[in-house]
Amino acid sequence: MKRIGITGPTGAGKTTALGALTDLGAHIIDADAVYHRLLEESGPLRAALAERFGPSILTPEGRIDRKALGNVVFGDPEALDELNTITHRFIGEEIHRQLTQAERDGRPAAAIDAIALIESGLGEGCDAVVGILAPKEVRIRRIMAREGISEDYARRRVEAQQGDGFFRAHCGYILENREDDTPEAFRARARALFEQILQI
Repeated sequence: MKRIGITGPTGAGKTTALGALTDLGAHIIDADAVYHRLLEESGPLRAALAERFGPSILTPEGRIDRKALGNVVFGDPEALDELNTITHRFIGEEIHRQLTQAERDGRPAAAIDAIALIESGLGEGCDAVVGILAPKEVRIRRIMAREGISEDYARRRVEAQQGDGFFRAHCGYILENREDDTPEAFRARARALFEQILQI
């Protein structure tokens, strides 16, 4: 089974590319969805976070109050690093479990979709790492349309993420979602690239 890491900035077209991988029978692991589910369901993760950041990050029902947690770590780089260290461990364990299951199920590939694939170390266990890129202005328009947010907020989100150079330096493959691409054309090019990777 091929393990393919998918990364790139918000609004570049990762969802469309992942659709092409799904067509090829791959199991898709969304690292962000794994994180949110673990925050809701994992007692050990909740305990580890409460031990490090204090009971103020818990709701009266004992759940993680994501806004309270955000207030603690954003603006404090050291606390944010510690949050990432704790959560990456739990996320990594769950992703490993899903990869093992996908292999048992006889899937030809499993894809890990993670915006911090490189920084978290998840990319190191992949047979191929694909960076999905698109022009900044295209990404801003897509985020505004998708999430109903202002241009200023969308622009700030885009500026806060890694630039194209980071992905070009760390990814074995780059898939460009060009301004004149239709979703169908981009998906077809993504499929062609993934077919090539699966045959290596």
